[in-house]
Amino acid sequence: MTVHAPERRSWPAWRARALAGLAGIAQTLAFAPRELWWLQLLAMAGLFALVERSASPRQALWLGGSFGVMSFASGIWWLYISMHTYGGMPGVMAGAAVVLFSLYLAIYPALAAFITRAVPATGPWRALAFAGAWTLAEWLRGTVFTGFPWLSPGYAHVDGPLAGFAPLLGVYGITGLAALAAAWFARAVLPVAANAPIARRLGVVAGVLALMGAGAGLARHAWTAPSGQPISVRLLQGNVPQDMKFERAGIDHAMAMYRDMIVAAPADLIITPETAFPVLLQGIPPEVAAPIREFADRTGSHVVLGAVGATITDRGPTDLTNSLFGVTPRDQTLYRYDKHHLVPFGEFVPWGFRWFVDMMHIPLGDFLRGTATPGGFPIRDQRVALNICYEDLFGEEIAQALRNMPVPATVLANSTNLAWFGDTIALDQHLQIARMRTLETGRPMLRATNTGATAIIDAHGKVQARLPAMTVGALTGNVQPYSGLTPYVRFGNLPALGLALVALGFGLAMTRRSR
Repeated sequence: MTVHAPERRSWPAWRARALAGLAGIAQTLAFAPRELWWLQLLAMAGLFALVERSASPRQALWLGGSFGVMSFASGIWWLYISMHTYGGMPGVMAGAAVVLFSLYLAIYPALAAFITRAVPATGPWRALAFAGAWTLAEWLRGTVFTGFPWLSPGYAHVDGPLAGFAPLLGVYGITGLAALAAAWFARAVLPVAANAPIARRLGVVAGVLALMGAGAGLARHAWTAPSGQPISVRLLQGNVPQDMKFERAGIDHAMAMYRDMIVAAPADLIITPETAFPVLLQGIPPEVAAPIREFADRTGSHVVLGAVGATITDRGPTDLTNSLFGVTPRDQTLYRYDKHHLVPFGEFVPWGFRWFVDMMHIPLGDFLRGTATPGGFPIRDQRVALNICYEDLFGEEIAQALRNMPVPATVLANSTNLAWFGDTIALDQHLQIARMRTLETGRPMLRATNTGATAIIDAHGKVQARLPAMTVGALTGNVQPYSGLTPYVRFGNLPALGLALVALGFGLAMTRRSR
């Protein structure tokens, strides 16, 4: 005769979903500007415990969705500012758009929770499935419909022990390891583990500590090495208000201001923010362009200008691009980088959503997708890999660009304009994302922004210097280039996705065996 253990009684659905939502908010609080990596683990552990207590995969789906909706709604609310304050969309519609977008993003944690609950609770298999499902879900969220990987859990760990895994597995791999550690913690400490033997619970705690220790140990390993002498940089922050950026008076003011900021002092590399010159390159007047060219030739400074690229035809300009142009001393040929990963609704209109974009008054909202530049911008004996704003969310694309270069760049540089989102947590969140890119690639990152956060980040993910947000200034400093390729640059997301599939496969295989 087989004796079955009494089935654990699940909580009322509304209470479990409310707790999952609170855990989602707690996860958002773990990101910048607070940077509480341990809180992210606690939030995910709480979700895992709720999934364990749920009576069915369907209930787990709701729990993951509740977690996701509250996490995203509390973490990307600043999109409302871009649509309503600067885009002119009615407040009700802008608020509804943020909610609907959060609901869409919540599909991915909901699927991860659903798959997790489909694995039996015995043994470590559900914890492995949780880690594998979460890794794959985050990768899908960063890929489907051009991707939106903002607030991926791994970013909360740039200052934690798991950051040591970044050069190996990237942000998605760290996300999976955080999910595994959270599930182990839940099994060892939270009420879900109440009936587990003390030896097993201590073993799980030891596993969590070993994982953290491995990350801390890996952080001490040098995957890349200093290359040549440091280069001097000046990163410009104009603080041009978004509501006047594309007005005639604002355009004239910005061009004159950035010209004066550029020629104020020499440096090996001077970078302006994204569309600092909010006109076609050919539309920059001689009284602005000529002093910059003369300054570069006279001082040996390399200057990167944010402007709009275009193909000039008899019918006027066509094929508009969001571009960066590099001015090289004593060389009339301009280096050009065209943004190739565009922002939906901000830089291109997805099919069927023209009506939505027409509700906003965003200029230059339909750019042509550029092609990735094969080589970096040469500065002395170094090369700088440029990217624009949103592009540094996609670590796999930066890694691919580096490994495909004939001579891999030794410095990363991002030019951006976050004035669309006001003085909000978006600025600090974006800086945290950039720090992850330095950990993945083993290279420093320079950030020149309109309103913040303008910063110099070293190859170890530490912020060397930063300008205060919403101010006008030039950040001056020296940055040490680094050469060599980390495993993540060589292989991208393949190792993390492979491990996720193995973990998920083990869990699902044990499900079939148990049946």
